Amino acid sequence: MQIATALSTDHALLTAGITAGLHRLLGPTTTGGGVRAVGFLRWAIVPFREMDAMGDRILAGKTVVITGASAGIGAEAARRLACLGASVVVVGRSPEKTAAVARQVGGEPLVADFTRLSDVRRLADTLLVRYPCIDVLANNAGVVLTRRSRTEDGHDVMFQVNYLAPFLLTNLLLDRLTTVGRARVITTSSNGHRFGSIDLDDLEGAGKRSELLRYGMTKLQNILFTRELARRTRGSGLTAMAFHPGVIAATDINREAPLVAALVRYRLLGGLSTLAEGAEPLVHLATMPDPEAVNGGYFHRLTPNGPVHRQATDDKLATRLWERTTELLGTPV
Repeated sequence: MQIATALSTDHALLTAGITAGLHRLLGPTTTGGGVRAVGFLRWAIVPFREMDAMGDRILAGKTVVITGASAGIGAEAARRLACLGASVVVVGRSPEKTAAVARQVGGEPLVADFTRLSDVRRLADTLLVRYPCIDVLANNAGVVLTRRSRTEDGHDVMFQVNYLAPFLLTNLLLDRLTTVGRARVITTSSNGHRFGSIDLDDLEGAGKRSELLRYGMTKLQNILFTRELARRTRGSGLTAMAFHPGVIAATDINREAPLVAALVRYRLLGGLSTLAEGAEPLVHLATMPDPEAVNGGYFHRLTPNGPVHRQATDDKLATRLWERTTELLGTPV
């Protein structure tokens, strides 16, 4: 009966659940028939639970803000969370794409270009005026670049879009997030963070020659930001999690990096995930019943405590990174 209900509610979710389960069942990361069977159940049942919950619209009355939601996994997550009853605020760079997704989910489109910190501040002001309660803030906007360029604020573009802008947005909304309801801050990181490293004297990665190394640095910064945010807000009701969505070809994140896009397309960075699979961790973290148990944690897709760079669990580094970031912004946030 539960599966039948899920099928009638959202056939796409069922397909995504089966696909994810079979991928883990047959994938090279498991050995032995028993382990493969457990892997299948573990990875497939979570989406099934979300499908079953859809009948109850468990996010009805909740407000979810998703950045980078005009395409890719952000747009896919917006559609799925709207099906769960959430009021979704669709934040994107393209006015046309952002409006199109907002129409699909019945939400409000807000346009913001994260290469301009003035846009981030204006976005925060708008959210604070229009939404007395923000239940989920999904920091999902991101980009990979092969050529270095600087924003009008004077920062490396990839560093600003991937890390500095979501850091600023979260902090500008922090009073609202910590005083009204039990909010969640979910940040899209990447398994690519393991290629990165953080130097507090070179936050923007000027000394890193490869775009993959600089991208990995920003994704590692996302994980440490999540860890420190959880520490600083502990006891407030806010919870923070970061996740790796998988390697996804059908996304705009590599729009300015043809080399990286080619590596992804030809599976040289690992097996590919669909958009539906890529959105699963975000949906899961937005709906899981006890986020406090994983507060500050990093998920490798749906698996908590996934493999991480050695710096990703350094609490002192997380604190110093936060402090250095506020200094870089030039004003307390």
